[in-house]
Amino acid sequence: MRRSKSAIQIILLSLMAVCLCAHLCTAQRQLDLRLATRQVRGYEKLQMTIGLDTHYQNPFDPDQVDLQVLLTAPSNSQIALPAFYCQDFERRKLNQGRQRNNWYYPTGEGTWKVRFAPTETGTYVARARLKDSAGIAHSQSVTFECTPSARKGFLRVGRQDPRFLQFSDGTPFFAIGQNLAFIGEGQYVNLTKAEQIFAELSRNGANFLRIWTCCEDWAMAIEARKSAWDRSWHRRKELIVPVPTSDDEQSARKCVRLEGADATSISASPSHPVAVRPQASYVLTGQFRADGPRELRITTGRHDWKLPCNGDSKNRWNDFKCEFVTGDNDLWLANVTFSLVGSGTVWLDRLSLKEVGGSAELLWEADVNRPTRGYYNQIDCFMLDELVEAAEQNGIYLMLCLVTRDLYMKSLSDDRSGEYEQAIEDAKKLIRYAVARWGYSTSVAAWEYFNEIDPGLPTDRFYAEVGGYLEQTDIYHHLRTTSTWHPSARDCRHAQLDIGQLHHYMRPETKEDFRNEVAVVMDKIDFLRKHAPDKPVLIGEFGLATPKWGLSDYMKQDDKGIHFHNSLWASTFAGASGTAMFWWWDQLDKQDAYGHYRPLATFLRDVSFSGLWQLKAAASKERLRLLGHQGDDRAYIWIFDSQATWHSRVVEQQTPKQIEETTIEIRGLTPGDYSVTWWDTQKGQIALRQHVTCAEEPLRLTVPPFRCDIACKLECQSR
Repeated sequence: MRRSKSAIQIILLSLMAVCLCAHLCTAQRQLDLRLATRQVRGYEKLQMTIGLDTHYQNPFDPDQVDLQVLLTAPSNSQIALPAFYCQDFERRKLNQGRQRNNWYYPTGEGTWKVRFAPTETGTYVARARLKDSAGIAHSQSVTFECTPSARKGFLRVGRQDPRFLQFSDGTPFFAIGQNLAFIGEGQYVNLTKAEQIFAELSRNGANFLRIWTCCEDWAMAIEARKSAWDRSWHRRKELIVPVPTSDDEQSARKCVRLEGADATSISASPSHPVAVRPQASYVLTGQFRADGPRELRITTGRHDWKLPCNGDSKNRWNDFKCEFVTGDNDLWLANVTFSLVGSGTVWLDRLSLKEVGGSAELLWEADVNRPTRGYYNQIDCFMLDELVEAAEQNGIYLMLCLVTRDLYMKSLSDDRSGEYEQAIEDAKKLIRYAVARWGYSTSVAAWEYFNEIDPGLPTDRFYAEVGGYLEQTDIYHHLRTTSTWHPSARDCRHAQLDIGQLHHYMRPETKEDFRNEVAVVMDKIDFLRKHAPDKPVLIGEFGLATPKWGLSDYMKQDDKGIHFHNSLWASTFAGASGTAMFWWWDQLDKQDAYGHYRPLATFLRDVSFSGLWQLKAAASKERLRLLGHQGDDRAYIWIFDSQATWHSRVVEQQTPKQIEETTIEIRGLTPGDYSVTWWDTQKGQIALRQHVTCAEEPLRLTVPPFRCDIACKLECQSR
């Protein structure tokens, strides 16, 4: 009996110890939720940080670590905000040419953040919740106040007329803008240049940009393979091999292989230039195995190390550690080169570069075991942070093309396969990260899933499931769209794609008359309106191109932007929800074409197309084309001389004649007194004011003399 009682006591004491240990673990896992401010205005950013000591193999994977902030809104509704893991950076703007104009240097360790834009005024209560393999932990509760704001809110499908866009407060929005897709230090547009273009667009009345965050390794890409060993256009598969093992079995890990004669070398040359601090100490570490060579030589800039290859180097890994100090003017790491001294083979693994005493990895692109899907490149994410801030400062709204197509397209060929299912799950995680990091911003107009994916793939299930996930995760309900490499009627109709979109380039040797930009624009918008009659629609890419979709010499010849001007006005009045979005942003910038936006933006400043229908009008001269929108008490009209196309003026060198003694007749107007303003579309100024009376239809207007094109506002003053 004594032994039995003693055993029971031991069991009870053990249980108490387990409970105490669990209590201590829970106490240690308490989260620290901190607010940047205790008061924020509506639709503005409130940033929160969450102190968390635990480290995770992949902090971007919500299956490993699900960290959220739970909010109780003033209305007592419950909101769940996903947190995101990020590396902070210091940025310096340099004047070293296009290649290295921005210096990004990691600061501190990675942190957990939450960004929130409140939509209700009043008191919010916030509490962080962590869920991982160790269980669930919570932070203390904190409160903050939301005060009234003059901001208009997020972009929405129009409530009264779903063909057009509006803000949360009902203010109409018409997209005026272009593409600015490739942003990177090796591109025509780097981050500094992009910010300058944002400001220039804003000064000229533009308000919309389509931005790629999916450029793989040539520009900004959140989820993409960026490698120090090769590039997407020149993959070197012979370099990346399974890690050799003593029993000759295939290893799941990969490493870098250097093989050849004496002096054979490879360089770690990241797609992002690696920033370093002047007069700072750094340590390069890693492992190597060798078969044959006498030494492994490592160089970077003026620093040089020779590592002996011992006789047993073939059968075991050798650690190395190379320390160096940067010079007074060093801002960039020179390529790290590995060379053979003597012929043979060397395998390299676990390469790392850190500042002495620092924690941030600088040579992350050298890691060949870094996952491609599910890992989010932090410099690129920081660049997008900066772009979103610049958009907010300049009144620009961004359509962000998120998903790197070539990482997913092969996986989407069979919607019943496990590979398809995994692509959906990976896309959801990417979307979750995007919502957590940039979803707060009212300047994020729309998420675009893909740039020009194959329209023949069975993507309906992908858009339905990812779209459904967005509806649950994105509390701001940003618009959703996608694009294909040929127009897709199916995608235009998809219930969980909010914006119908197509891309088109005017090219010679095609069936259409590429010489008539207005006719081309009308045809493409007719397609969009046929298949998406009750959605916003956009021509997401547009311009002049070669038969193989390259930059057309005609684009360069048209240095006055005639086709650009005509396409902007045609797309506005033919029924789209925004202007045709031109692709050749470098040419537009070189030609300083931004001034073409201002006349259109000035004309549209007090105009809403919501609730209007296609213009019912005719001109007395057959050569004139009339496009526009009208209601029973107003009309907005663009009149174009069909002999003033870009081709006739640029290629054929024809000078359009002045149009005189012309009238137009408009049907469907309510009788009453109307004000008429005729607009010079080049200057963005009123050329003539008139007052007319509509006693019976049609209303007949005399058009003032003009050359090429003219616009008109007709609005009823009294009935």
